[in-house]
Amino acid sequence: MRKGVKVAIVGGVFAAMVGGAGYGGYNFVTALNGGGGGTEKRTGPPSADEVRETSEKFFAAWEKGDAVTASSYTNNAADAGKVFGSFVDTARIDDVRIEPGEPAGTGGRTVPFSVAATVSYEGKSQKLAYKSRLTVVRGKTTGRALVDWQPSVVHPELKAGDTLFTGEAAAPPIEAVDRDGKVLTKEKYPSLGPILDTLRERYGADAGGTPGVELGIKHAAAEAADTTLLTLAKGKAGKLETTISAGRQAAAEKAVKKYAESSVVALQPSTGQVLAVANNRQDGFNAAFQGELPPGSTMKIITAAMLIDNGVTSMNGPAPCPDTATWMSQTFKNLPGMKADETPNATLANAFTRSCNTAFIKLIDEKPLSDASLTEEAQERFGIGRDDWKTGIVSMDGKVPASGGPNRAANAIGQGDVLMNPLNMASVTSTAITGAFRQPYLVSPKLDDRELATAKGLSAGTSAQLKQMMKLTATQGTAQTVMSRLSGDIGAKTGSAEIDGQAVADSWFTGFRGDVAAAAMSEGGGRGGEAAGPIVVDVLGAGG
Repeated sequence: MRKGVKVAIVGGVFAAMVGGAGYGGYNFVTALNGGGGGTEKRTGPPSADEVRETSEKFFAAWEKGDAVTASSYTNNAADAGKVFGSFVDTARIDDVRIEPGEPAGTGGRTVPFSVAATVSYEGKSQKLAYKSRLTVVRGKTTGRALVDWQPSVVHPELKAGDTLFTGEAAAPPIEAVDRDGKVLTKEKYPSLGPILDTLRERYGADAGGTPGVELGIKHAAAEAADTTLLTLAKGKAGKLETTISAGRQAAAEKAVKKYAESSVVALQPSTGQVLAVANNRQDGFNAAFQGELPPGSTMKIITAAMLIDNGVTSMNGPAPCPDTATWMSQTFKNLPGMKADETPNATLANAFTRSCNTAFIKLIDEKPLSDASLTEEAQERFGIGRDDWKTGIVSMDGKVPASGGPNRAANAIGQGDVLMNPLNMASVTSTAITGAFRQPYLVSPKLDDRELATAKGLSAGTSAQLKQMMKLTATQGTAQTVMSRLSGDIGAKTGSAEIDGQAVADSWFTGFRGDVAAAAMSEGGGRGGEAAGPIVVDVLGAGG
């Protein structure tokens, strides 16, 4: 956009007046009134001619710096105006040239295009180039062919509420390195992009760097760090050591790419250090650390610990597995194809290995268990659900509320009110196999004097039983097929979580191999071994 653009607010909508108010005002009013009067309102998808005409006019207005007219060619002029306002005023982007590509997609209504421009700030300039796309739709109220407004039209990394800026960076750059000193970049490890931005924001000053000048995105989400798009003047990068293992991170990045909406975390149980974190999601959300979803039968690790610690049963103790179990008028079933086992030989180990829902639900009625027992086990033994983890970036440390009614039973099998993410379940596995809760972390607490969370942990007897049941699950039970690629000291637990309104269950899986624990989820991925399982196995099988 051109320099010297003046900003005005017209009817609550951002408008950029170029040269004078008359031209911009005329286009703004006619746009809101649907163009010229007396014409019949059109219906149906826009034609090829309408797609071409609308996109050409939109691009022409954008190139000229006429923000009000460009915004009027969208189906949300108010929000479009705000983004175009930041494009010119705070981002200082000028000399825009747009090259459209051939329309594609359904009905040829999606137009790819490339943008070339210049970013200038206090005598410093850099060329900016990127690709984006827009889709032309029929306006619901006007019948006009309009650009379907998304912030990503202006730049592919913009999301709702985001704005652009150019100036001195809020934090110095960092050179993040893994546990062995290998440099970690968002280009080589895309999943780490938002995480590296957050680490820079939090620890850039502590790492000893000095800020530069850059074009960036200020995100609307409070916990999201600024994203750098272009550097006009380099700052001095400070070195920041992380706990990441470059080899395992590479494996995690590759593994999640095979399954949509999937996330994985790997930990070192002996220390709590995060070895890898990866997400493959359309929304860019760090679900691996911040997700909140029912974990399905992976929750049975905590439930089994509760049963053992309260003297209800033990690994080799009784745990009948009927076809159905009723709790507070709600009937629970097992996965299709599972045979009932109510013989004297039906044990907790057998129920755990086969992932029998009804066995766990039958046992939660035993004394001295109460509505709060599972919550207390999760908080006191596993450090889950107390909202006190300090990993180095934003994270959610699980939710296991004390539920009454049918949800008390549902919670025991990872449904109901229980919410977890892969970070939480990798930690649960680490606690189960070592007996000690070690709060996960991504950067050393010594860097900023963070106080890590603590918990009581498990007795040696309970830990030994949980680890043995996970080993049996990996070698003889529901995880046997997917874990067969691994050797050595291995164990696992599968899970599938039914979500209301979702045709296919979420896939969950957690496992360990030696001193590495990992957990993954894949939304809509099906049973645990179908999507999350292969992800975990790939990460566990990778080199450190």
